[in-house]
Amino acid sequence: MTLLRKMVGSGFLALWVSASLLASSDTTKPKPPVMAEVLSNSTPADWRPLDPENTLYIEFAAGRVVIELAPAFAPNHVANVKALARERYYDGLAIVRVQDNYVVQWADPNAEKPELARKIQHAHAALPAEFDRALDPKLPFTPLPDRDVYASEVGFSSGFPMARDRHTGKMWLIHCYGMVGAGRDNAPDSGGGTELYVVIGHAPRQLDRNVTLLGRVVQGMELLSGLPRGPAPMGFYDKPEQRLPIRSIRVAADLPAAERTDLEVLRTDTATFRELIESRRNRREPWFQVPAGHVEIGNVPLPARLRKTAASKD
Repeated sequence: MTLLRKMVGSGFLALWVSASLLASSDTTKPKPPVMAEVLSNSTPADWRPLDPENTLYIEFAAGRVVIELAPAFAPNHVANVKALARERYYDGLAIVRVQDNYVVQWADPNAEKPELARKIQHAHAALPAEFDRALDPKLPFTPLPDRDVYASEVGFSSGFPMARDRHTGKMWLIHCYGMVGAGRDNAPDSGGGTELYVVIGHAPRQLDRNVTLLGRVVQGMELLSGLPRGPAPMGFYDKPEQRLPIRSIRVAADLPAAERTDLEVLRTDTATFRELIESRRNRREPWFQVPAGHVEIGNVPLPARLRKTAASKD
């Protein structure tokens, strides 16, 4: 009996020591980083500069909106939008629609009046739709670990939110906040970039694979999302004085380096970006009491910042 007691006592002591060690290791184990810490700990290799040839600047009286184009997903529309910008098609046009929790859209206010409509010189008025494209295994893809309602798999590729379906062999861009698309009429091939819109509300995913997405806003969203909502149906402005004039739209590569906005964006094919995704799936900032353990594609931010070399010149 004495031996049994010693054995039981030894076993209890061992369990107590093990539990104590586990508790001690739990308290000393570093907490996963919040997003601010992820970005603070990032290295220069985690960031990439915008390609000036695939960057647009929209100039308003209030400032500049910077758009990164997505030629890997909509090559023909991207080329056409750049052609329109280079022939100065957009200069003097206007934002004609601001629909709450949906989109901002710019276009030629006289598009329905042939005698007054802006003439296209070399670009195209309409193009075949580029709603999706064939899966390309060469394109980097960082999947979201959580299930999506609209697609079998979602994630990020080359800085853009993307969905893909291995069964159909297709991939496509996703309507998240800040994404840029080409407006169209009922016919799928009736858009080409003469009318463009930016998502300013919660992700309208029902538009996925129904509109050609061709880029995203990386800076200046506040100049669009804060605009007065249009009073007419679908957020259209019904009076000319309500419209916001566009001074110009330029391809960044066409401007002198000193006139460019020298931005870099966080790469989406790195361990750092995977850490950022996790920091948004489980919010650990002091304010949060219950981490969600899940995240939607539209709730993962895509950070952009002035390059340090540019910031140091100021």
